[in-house]
Amino acid sequence: MQILYEDNHLLAVVKPSGLATMGLAAGEETLWTRTKDYIKRKYHKPGGIYLGVVSRLDVPVSGVALFARTSKAAARLNEQFRTHSVEKIYVALVEGSIDPPENEWIDWIREDERRRKVWLAKNREGKEAKLQYRTLHKTVNNSLIEIRLETGRKHQIRVQCAGHGFPIFGDRKYGAETVFPDGIALHAWKLTVTHPTTRQQIELTAPIPTVWKKFTAFF
Repeated sequence: MQILYEDNHLLAVVKPSGLATMGLAAGEETLWTRTKDYIKRKYHKPGGIYLGVVSRLDVPVSGVALFARTSKAAARLNEQFRTHSVEKIYVALVEGSIDPPENEWIDWIREDERRRKVWLAKNREGKEAKLQYRTLHKTVNNSLIEIRLETGRKHQIRVQCAGHGFPIFGDRKYGAETVFPDGIALHAWKLTVTHPTTRQQIELTAPIPTVWKKFTAFF
């Protein structure tokens, strides 16, 4: 476990790509079960452990994952996410030389639950999806961008990048051609929340995975 922050109310860890946050069948490891095991071992807890999932990441995505250790903390943190009062910053390697270098994308997305896929909708159908990006570095063929997520839709960053012509490295589900050796090149880099009891701002930062250095010298 790579711990970013820990106290009696919160536990923030780094999620590796390839591991589900939660939701698998009993007996299958997820980040949630791994984190519960960590708490049980560290604090020698014999019984059941409360651990609320506050932020979820797709299986191929890495980065900051936040858990609540009490139901009160979970309720207060979930309210922050619901009202968009948290700051969520991602980085992504995308195909194509993105232009303009900074922009806001406002789209509407729809979900096909049967095929477990999301796509951009026309005529404002579905749910509104908003993000801001800025270019950190780019070449003729690809770009490294920082993304500030304003809404939290399923697969939002992946489908918006692809829908605007810049699929994320390794994301074959949404049309990428560039092979990425570890999941997809999308990383939940920073998350800033208000502590549920102290009310202080907490900025959580997950180190960039080393595999990224094969594709960019920015970090």
